Formats: sequence, C-alpha cells, structure tokens
Amino acid sequence: MNYKRTKLACYSAYVTMASAFSLPPLLFVTFHDMYGVSYTLLGTLVLTNFCTQLTVDLILSFFSKYFNEKFLVRVMPIITSCGLAIYAFTPVLFPNSIFVGLMIGTIIFSVSAGLSEVLVSPVVAAIPSDNHGRDMSFLHSLFGVGAFSVIVISTLFLKIFGSENWSWLTLIFAAFPLITAVLFMTSPMPDMTPSEASKGGEKSKKYTVGLALCVACIFFGSCAENTMSNWSSGFVENALGIDKAIGDILGTAMFAILLALTRMVYAKFGKSITPVLFIGMIGAAACYLVAGISTNAVVALISCALTGMFTSMLWPGALIFMEEKLPGAGVAAYALMASGGDLGASIAPQLMGIVVDKVTISSFAADLATQTGLTAEQIGMKSGMLLTTVFPLIGIIALAVTVRYFKKKSI
Repeated sequence: MNYKRTKLACYSAYVTMASAFSLPPLLFVTFHDMYGVSYTLLGTLVLTNFCTQLTVDLILSFFSKYFNEKFLVRVMPIITSCGLAIYAFTPVLFPNSIFVGLMIGTIIFSVSAGLSEVLVSPVVAAIPSDNHGRDMSFLHSLFGVGAFSVIVISTLFLKIFGSENWSWLTLIFAAFPLITAVLFMTSPMPDMTPSEASKGGEKSKKYTVGLALCVACIFFGSCAENTMSNWSSGFVENALGIDKAIGDILGTAMFAILLALTRMVYAKFGKSITPVLFIGMIGAAACYLVAGISTNAVVALISCALTGMFTSMLWPGALIFMEEKLPGAGVAAYALMASGGDLGASIAPQLMGIVVDKVTISSFAADLATQTGLTAEQIGMKSGMLLTTVFPLIGIIALAVTVRYFKKKSI
C-alpha cells in the first residue's frame, strides 16, 4: 500500500500543531499589557496546555483499545481549528473574563495537540521504512519549521497591524489545520498493533522498567526545551530590553529554526542517538546558565537561540532511543512517552512563571536591582532561567542510568 499521502498528512500535522504551541507565548506580553493577565496566570495557560495533553496521553496509555485510533487521527486537526477559533473570539465571547476565554480555547486545542503527540509518531513508525529513526527525526523537525513560520508571520503581522489585532492573526492560524484534516481523511492508515513484549509477554517486566526510564529522559528533556520555547519571547523583551520584533526573530525564531535544522541534520546523517542526547542535555544546561547570569544582552540572546539546537533532539531522540531499545512498541508506549514529555512541559514553564512573579516582588530583587542597575522584573526573569538549569543537569543523570540499564538488560 502506498503511504506517501499518509506521511504527508503526518508532516502537515506537525507543522500546523506548532501554532497551538508557539502562538500563545508570543502573545503573552500582549495579554499582560492589554488585559492585565499576570505572569503567573500566563504560566497557568502553559500548564493547562500541557496538563490537558497529559490527560489525553494517560487516557490513551491505559484505554487505547477502546478508541478508534484512525478516526482520532483524522479529526484532531479539526479540534485544533475549533480551539484556536475560540481563542481568537475570546474578547467577544468573554469581554469581562478574558482569562476564562483563553483557558477554554487552550483546553480545546490542547486536546488535539495531545492526540497528535500520541498518534502521529506511531503512524510514522508503523509505515514501512529503511530507517525509522531518521523518519522520526524529520517528522519532529517539521514542528520546528512550523514554529519558525508562526513566529515570523506573527512578528510581522503584529508589527504591521498592531498587537490589538491579535485575534485576526489567531484566526489565520486556525484555518491551516483544516488542510491537514483533508489529507488524513483521504489517506490510508497503517496497522499500529504492538509487539508481544509490549503486550505483557515474558519480557514484560524488563520492558516496563525500560519504558519508565525512557519516560524520565523525555521528561527532563521536555523541561529544558519547553521552558525556553515558552518564555524566550518575554525574557528577551523584558529581561534583556530588546525590541519585541527584533527579539522574537533573533531569539525565539532562531530557537525554532535551529531546533528544526538540527533535527533535519540528524534525519540526514544521524547514526547513534545516545551521544546526541548527552550533548543536548549538557549544552542546554550551559545555555540556561549563560542566559541567567550574563550581563551582556547579545550573549544572553545567543544563548536563548542556541538552546533550540541543544534541546532539539531531546524529545524525538528519546522516542528514537525507546524504539531502538523496545522495538514494536504500540500506541500505549508512545502515549506514556508523550505523558512524560507533557508533564515536563507543564511543570517547568509554570515553575518559571511562579519564580518570576515571586522574585520580582521580593526584597531580594529590590536590593539587587539597586546594586546592578537592573529592574526587579529583569532579576525575576534571570532567576527563572537559572532555576531551569537544574532540569537538564538531572536529565544527564537520568540518561546515564537509562543507558546503563539497557546495557545490562537485553530486551
């Protein structure tokens, strides 16, 4: 059977899914300035996004046999469009409760994002191929391409038409997933039945422990990737004092394009994922550390962008590693991996938002501001970046333990 259109649909899904992840953070400052939404509540939107995805992941992890997976794949882009549309119409539908409207829209398109994370990767893995690892890396590289496109289009749109017209921008992105829906509805779907080991055969205990360790790796990798992807726009503008348009293009957009390019390079030339994961964790920790302590705005901006390169393979690389060590994993295994990734993406950005708010109003920030010439908010932002350094550092340990486990155990 010819699955070329199916692959194209999967690739399109990852490009369009970027709008659900990349657009809201670009509007954080707009929501803060126009509607008075606090940074803690903005962090809550990020938390809600990933907690909703986590809920979807867990449901499919334990109850996948009760769902028509092929049907879910085909309707998920339509759900994305509905969620973004409600997001866009929030000022009309909820004029006195902007945050409530944003929350409802976030929940809806997050359901689709959760379905996409769980179902698209196993669809690609189930399609016959000479190198599934490279296919997986290319698939995830397209998320970076989509994120880069969203950032550039959004930056130019807001610069030309003004941030007060953000709703129209959101409606534009709400239209694109409908193309993906048409592609899926006219494409054949491969069989995604798991292997006997993953169903609970003789090696089920080793399989379970190995999968749990892989989930830990994707959790810390997701923490490192998603904190920067969600907060780089606000950090560059408020902590570094760089113009939003310039900062979004040189910082946030470069983060996305480096993330995409690195994944494409691995898809073309990659052979061993383990050293790539170690280098990614180490590099991410260094980037967060530099962003948090550097007094030079250009250096801090570069570190924000380079985080995209170092974190690029932490999520898809964990999936590739899992597929190599646990071949024949089904939808439930991918759902558990997505759960780990979404949990990390929920906790870390929210934690940074809390740290920024708490530190900003603290006496510590006030005293340090008088000594350094920085504002209390800048100190709060930098403190959040420093805190995030912990996640990739722990990730290095988790990865080392996982690699050692699979060397000792033959699954």
